[in-house]
Amino acid sequence: MQISVIGLGRMGANIARRLMKAGHECVVFDANAKPREALAGEGATAAPSLEAVVKALRKPRVVWVMLPAGQVTEATVARLGDLLEAGDIVIDGGNSYYKDDIRRARKLAEKRIRYVDCGTSGGVWGLQRGYCMMIGGAKEAVDHLDPIFAALAPGLGDIPRTPGREKLDPRAERGYIHAGPSGAGHFVKMVHNGIEYGLMQAYAEGFDILRNKDAQALPEDERFSLNLPDIAEVWRRGSVISSWLLDLGASALAKDAALENFSGFVEDSGEGRWTIEAAVEEAVPADVLTSALFVRFRSRQQHTFAEKMLSAMRLGFGGHVEGHAAAPSAAPESKRD
Repeated sequence: MQISVIGLGRMGANIARRLMKAGHECVVFDANAKPREALAGEGATAAPSLEAVVKALRKPRVVWVMLPAGQVTEATVARLGDLLEAGDIVIDGGNSYYKDDIRRARKLAEKRIRYVDCGTSGGVWGLQRGYCMMIGGAKEAVDHLDPIFAALAPGLGDIPRTPGREKLDPRAERGYIHAGPSGAGHFVKMVHNGIEYGLMQAYAEGFDILRNKDAQALPEDERFSLNLPDIAEVWRRGSVISSWLLDLGASALAKDAALENFSGFVEDSGEGRWTIEAAVEEAVPADVLTSALFVRFRSRQQHTFAEKMLSAMRLGFGGHVEGHAAAPSAAPESKRD
């Protein structure tokens, strides 16, 4: 199948690579010529502009936009709306706000251009591991794109199958779902990232408690100097709290048990805020997720070992490098987790 990938950052370039590895034909574009040229050397067709992308694609054209949420995605989708024709498909695979998806889908539908929102999880490891995808849009468009999603997804792998799923949609077991109409894919991914905040915060606080068990304020016979790398490693093996996030934390601790290379300045990528907003709209209590978001705000003023653990896990799964202090009232543009 032929597809264009717009935006060749950490995830976009690897999405194109995984698709080409599966035999799909990729036309790629990025404002920076360097990643375009790199992928051209690997078999992609590099286009110098969006206009050139559209000319290079066969009908019905399929364009996957993999850009940070916000103005750059908004402008790109709007421009594609001017260039594409009835029957063509735009996929937003970034972390856009789901209400923006609903608006964009409605606008493009006026020209009979189909819009699909695809919440994409996998970070910098997606090329090897595959991507977990949560997809929103019309059924006929999503079904048409199934070869693309199947190629990007992890597949069944060696994960034990869930009893009772025999008569349910097999796509979920392969790592992707059609979540519902426009906006549903990014809504599910938004909540996924909100949960991610809570899970990471739980690990971070737990390891901070372990680290401080030798504090001078404790009675001497109650002080333990605990080996955090060993604890993280043993928890990976047979524990009920094992996870990929713990794997990443264990890897970081094995390299440096004090996490000296991390300051503990932790950004939030947008989805955590949107998840809390959705909870408020729905009147759903979200104590853990709200607290996890507020801790990230606090981390920009004072840092603990827990925040260093958060930074280490974010670097591990998404290549997120610690930022610098910013106005706490300004919501950042969403990055891809």
